[in-house]
Amino acid sequence: MTDFTPLENPVWFSLASGHKTIARVNGVAARYPGDVSPLSGLGEFTPPAFADMRALTMPGEIIGLVTAAKLQIPGDWEIVVSRMIDQMVCEDFRPAPEIEPLLLSEKDIPAMMALTKLTQPGPFEHGTIGMGKYIGVPSPDGALMAMAGQRMSLDRFREISAVCTHPDHQGKGYAGRLMTLLATEIIADGKMPFLHVKTENASAKNLYEKLGFRVRRAMHFNVIRLR
Repeated sequence: MTDFTPLENPVWFSLASGHKTIARVNGVAARYPGDVSPLSGLGEFTPPAFADMRALTMPGEIIGLVTAAKLQIPGDWEIVVSRMIDQMVCEDFRPAPEIEPLLLSEKDIPAMMALTKLTQPGPFEHGTIGMGKYIGVPSPDGALMAMAGQRMSLDRFREISAVCTHPDHQGKGYAGRLMTLLATEIIADGKMPFLHVKTENASAKNLYEKLGFRVRRAMHFNVIRLR
């Protein structure tokens, strides 16, 4: 039986394992560099842990926490956004037809930023591409019609993230095919694919379910700021 305990606190375990080399750590607080991602993790959700995170954060800077329980924060922090997301895992992979994608690199960052700004799949910074492999489907003019990539990296799990399609090119199967390639590689590496999706995004969840993902549990996504 799969032990899903690390997914109860996925950012913390990602920074303690697969992304250990880029983690900024202080005590029981860890975060990605600001130009990579605002995602951050706490080994425990206590006032001393938030004090550890304070040393890694500039006043007014926002960070993102993904938690299983509703977040309680000390008074020197404020909640900017608090919303529910669904965490999905893939235990019964059903691939879509293959596609020949473009392996995205630093030269593609402007196009990636433009697409994520338009579609809002979640936090995406200029350095996010450094978290894993990102692939896309380019249009003849060099813009991106669709993209998907890898974000959190845990010992036994790998997150698929930034799955987005330009509104003018939706319904062509690009997202499912890109996810298939990423999931195939993750499974071949001996890990289980997982992802996070906005709870109300029924169309995306329907696509992911067709590929073999299921909702494991609801999670809290919190954007907080140091006062």
